[in-house]
Amino acid sequence: MKKYAEIWLLLLISAVIIGILFLQRSRHTVEPVSEIGIPVVGSELVNTQERAFLNNIAQLCGQTFAGKETFIAEGRESWADKNFVMHVTVCEDDRVYVPFHLDDDRSRTWMFLVEEGRLRFRHDHRYEDGTPEDITMYGGYADGQGTSLLQSFPADDYTCELIPTSCDAVWRVFLSEDLSTFSYQLRYQEELLFEGAFDITKNIVAD
Repeated sequence: MKKYAEIWLLLLISAVIIGILFLQRSRHTVEPVSEIGIPVVGSELVNTQERAFLNNIAQLCGQTFAGKETFIAEGRESWADKNFVMHVTVCEDDRVYVPFHLDDDRSRTWMFLVEEGRLRFRHDHRYEDGTPEDITMYGGYADGQGTSLLQSFPADDYTCELIPTSCDAVWRVFLSEDLSTFSYQLRYQEELLFEGAFDITKNIVAD
């Protein structure tokens, strides 16, 4: 009996040690939403990192955030004097919509879509009456190399046909490790052309 009691005591001590190590790890690791028991969207996504990424954005649903231009390549039109506002509006299993406003210009919406098990990023541009602009719905599919916090979207065939000069474009969307910032980048042949960043710790009141 004494032998069995010692074995059970060792097992109990081991379980306590494992539990302590797990708690310490969880305090220092940013876990994707879909891995901590709050699945929201993207159930059909094959890539688990893409699903986690989409859920990290979806947890912001219903909120509005202010941002600013954080980089512009030399020679390109700067938006540094404009007010950046993003709204996380539609959060459904197969889509998340993020309208992006520049001052009073509300023509842009970033769309994260689930299409045939893949994550697609598109730019929806519309006139004030809701009709599509001629240059709209461009973007691309996630490249399969992303994480729960960062995804890159190389221009797809549709974009290349619509905007031939954007065939080598890559859009990159990422969240900071502490989940305090949402950033959007446009790159061309590995060169950064534009970056905007939003403080997602402060939900501001929408107009």
